[in-house]
Amino acid sequence: MSRIFTQIFYVLLLMCTINVAAQAQSITVSGTVKDKQSKEGLAGVSLTIKGQSGGTASTSNGSFSFTTTAKVPFILVASYVGYGTVEQQVTGSTSGINLEMETAVVLGGDVVVSASRTPERILESPVSIERMSAASIREIAAPSFYDALNNMKGVESSTQSLTFKSINTRGFNSNGNTRFNQYIDGMDNQAPGLNFSVGNIVGITELDVDNVELLPGASSALYGAGGINGTLLMTSKDPFKYPGNSFQFKTGINHVNDDNSKVQPFKQLDVRVARSWNNKFGVKAAFSFLQAKDWFGNNYSNFDRVSRTAKSGDRNSDPNYDGINVYGDEVSQNMRNVALSVQNGTIAGINAATGGLIPNIKSTLDGAFGAAIPNAAQQAGFLATLPAALRPTVQNYLPFYVGLKAGLIPDQNISRTGYNEENLVDYDTKSLKASGALYYNISNTVQVVGQANWGTGTSVYTGSDRYSLRNFNIGQYKLELKGEDFFLKAYTTQERSGDSYISSILGSYINEVSKPSTTWFPQYIGNYVGARAAGQTDAQAQAFARSVADQGRFVPGSAQYEVAKDKILNTTISATNINSVDPSKSVYGAKFDDKSNLYHYEGMYNFTNLFNKVVEFQIGASYRLYDLNSAGTIFNDLNESIDIKEYGAFAQIGKKLFNDKVKFTFAGRYDKSQNFEGRFTPRVTGVFTVAKNNNIRVSYQTGYRNPTTQNQYIDLSVGGGSQRLIGGLPEIMFSKYHLDSNKPFTDVSYRAFLASAATGTPNQALLQQYTFDSKGVRPESVQSYELGYKGLILPNLLIDAYGYYNIYKDFITAVDVYQNVNGSFVKFGVPVNAAGKVTSYGAALGLDYLVGKYAISGNVSYNQIGDLPENYINDFNTPKIRYNLGLGNKEIIKNFGFNVSYRWQDQFYWNSSFASGQVPAYSSLDAQVSLRIPSVQSVIKLGGSNVLNKYYFTSYGNPSAGAIYYIAYSFNP
Repeated sequence: MSRIFTQIFYVLLLMCTINVAAQAQSITVSGTVKDKQSKEGLAGVSLTIKGQSGGTASTSNGSFSFTTTAKVPFILVASYVGYGTVEQQVTGSTSGINLEMETAVVLGGDVVVSASRTPERILESPVSIERMSAASIREIAAPSFYDALNNMKGVESSTQSLTFKSINTRGFNSNGNTRFNQYIDGMDNQAPGLNFSVGNIVGITELDVDNVELLPGASSALYGAGGINGTLLMTSKDPFKYPGNSFQFKTGINHVNDDNSKVQPFKQLDVRVARSWNNKFGVKAAFSFLQAKDWFGNNYSNFDRVSRTAKSGDRNSDPNYDGINVYGDEVSQNMRNVALSVQNGTIAGINAATGGLIPNIKSTLDGAFGAAIPNAAQQAGFLATLPAALRPTVQNYLPFYVGLKAGLIPDQNISRTGYNEENLVDYDTKSLKASGALYYNISNTVQVVGQANWGTGTSVYTGSDRYSLRNFNIGQYKLELKGEDFFLKAYTTQERSGDSYISSILGSYINEVSKPSTTWFPQYIGNYVGARAAGQTDAQAQAFARSVADQGRFVPGSAQYEVAKDKILNTTISATNINSVDPSKSVYGAKFDDKSNLYHYEGMYNFTNLFNKVVEFQIGASYRLYDLNSAGTIFNDLNESIDIKEYGAFAQIGKKLFNDKVKFTFAGRYDKSQNFEGRFTPRVTGVFTVAKNNNIRVSYQTGYRNPTTQNQYIDLSVGGGSQRLIGGLPEIMFSKYHLDSNKPFTDVSYRAFLASAATGTPNQALLQQYTFDSKGVRPESVQSYELGYKGLILPNLLIDAYGYYNIYKDFITAVDVYQNVNGSFVKFGVPVNAAGKVTSYGAALGLDYLVGKYAISGNVSYNQIGDLPENYINDFNTPKIRYNLGLGNKEIIKNFGFNVSYRWQDQFYWNSSFASGQVPAYSSLDAQVSLRIPSVQSVIKLGGSNVLNKYYFTSYGNPSAGAIYYIAYSFNP
């Protein structure tokens, strides 16, 4: 695959070196641009040639100059944040051009590309779309533009840590959202081994963002697999249009009034450098570094790992306590079963040691004492009759014999004492992003770009477990040839897990190193029996037994703890080797070793200009390869390689009718993955102009997503080893784990079976087998119907409203099953398709209103789940109502502005493979004030997110987030 990538590089390099024939004579355009009212020069104004690449930006005093080979006459366009666009015709080499710009804010004037993969006014978009410009990004109150996505209509997020947020629209939110696509400069930003974007940890730096476009809803017809819920496209700045140097330093604090931590510093530095020469060569580089203390996962609610819901009790009241953000306590055993196991092991051991002279020590004791329960003196007398070599073994067994005979051992589970998340996870958050790009304009309309984005970070991610992502890094590298009507691009994404590890496995294995469970549980139960026999209550005996069994337990912060922790988190999962004969020789590892890659090749051509714009017509095709390499720490690839090939093609045709009052667009795409049948996803849209700048849109869109790489090939122990996640392909389910020949049991029937054991002999008849589809898990699809309106009711009032209805088929969910393996039940989590259809529906309304220089905005969204198949686990994970309000003024007095954003969302129930529970309603207020200093091209901003410091969490089991207060200095932003 790297050979193909190299060949494409040479092709593009050759095209770069071709001297375009009949080049026009170059001309120089220069002048100044000023504020019409103050007559002051404006710095950073973008000067471009209309409809062509290239241009420049004005200097600190408003002057500009650039050379171009564009044929005259052409239109010179000046654009600047908060000012109306100015156009002037240029007929030849011209100097002394004097452009004057007036402050203005125009609603509905944005041009978007993503809705139809061709430029169009946002008012005329055939589907719902949200946009954030570089101008609006400079005004946001949130710490970053990515945080401010929450202010968009219908957008919600799951905050797993300070820097890890999963964006979503239209329901079925999740940690690590695999139903939402994210692109940066046309590159799919997903981590190949995870199949979702890791927030903006490895993304685009704020100073380099040109615009952000978000498409709520299905978008597979234009963008391929994924994006069932939505697609986010981020575009960086072109060095020809945005040359110059800029930087921003932000410093602040968080963890204010936090019970988990004292106030902590928050720092971020962003730098961007861009240059261009003769409108031919351009280069840019951007850098960002953030450092802070992460939010703490401190949900210590008791967790029922079978039903995956919270229950009453804590470590003091429930011997089987399993805290949501406590790890290691997932390891649990039944007291009576342990006692019986010890008894059976002792019988077998003594029988072997005596050559059959004492074949059954239990029967021997019964013969000695009959129905009576032997007291301490009687036990000592019996021991004296045995050979000295056997006395220690029998003495250790006697508490279990007495406990079972006297009925002192309850049929109850007990769990090991766990460690809080803060003792296991790396909360020292870091995020470093670096990018660079080279541009060469072959002609006025054809450009070649070589681009590299690389990022590394330390963060925390929630999946089926809490994963500490330490020194995780991703690199994206792209070569692209693009023109006015086409593009060809090839890029690769290289994911490296660094020092990332599973927190629950780490907690469990620290326990095992300090004292193996094979010792801890018998010790607990033996001391429990002794305490009960001495007259203690159950609660007293449980507490005493735990205190004895926990003797020698490694205490967080101790030398023993740190040594064990460091060794385990630096040993890979696949290197784990548990030695049941000699536990001291066991090897424990919690570290990932993921080096997965993605290779993508894509091209598109727009024939619209060739057809003299009579119709709009585009075609495109793509090829993708997933190269999975986890060395057995995530996927089933310890002894085999895994590659997944995908390809697809699309076409779109559009036509305006009835004096351009109506526009219809038809699109369709075919995609094929090597593991699944091919999929065709059509899209039909219509835009009806009912009045100038007032349009009604209607659309039918389809979308689908393949099961993720993990849905297909995962083979991973989670929950402290209490569950194994496996892929849904037949080669995993059936060939490796034999879930067809040794059928597992449903989780509902297994819970009933456990409940029956509490009343006596377990009722085997309650167990019900689960039968998996012989073809395994299949792709999921959606049909989406939408009706919307966007228009300028008044020149200063913009309204955008829509309603949608979605029908999902083969919805990918998961089931927990229990397989009887040699008398022990093993829990598996397996992805499956829900039978029947899942429906959802909703609506949203957005208003933007200008009153003088004040910008007032607001939006409200409603989302609801409809029909559900029987036995489907509802993971809609979306509040019914959420709304945003905003108020801002870029210059309330000279050079002084402000912005305030308020958001609220209703309570809802969160359901995930990690934990399930109620997410309370919450509100948050972001605010900032800014001071422009034109003389030094600088801005000082004072602001904060969640400034009222009301701690809230967005998804159950994830940390609560408080306020971030900051001050930022920006030069030439």
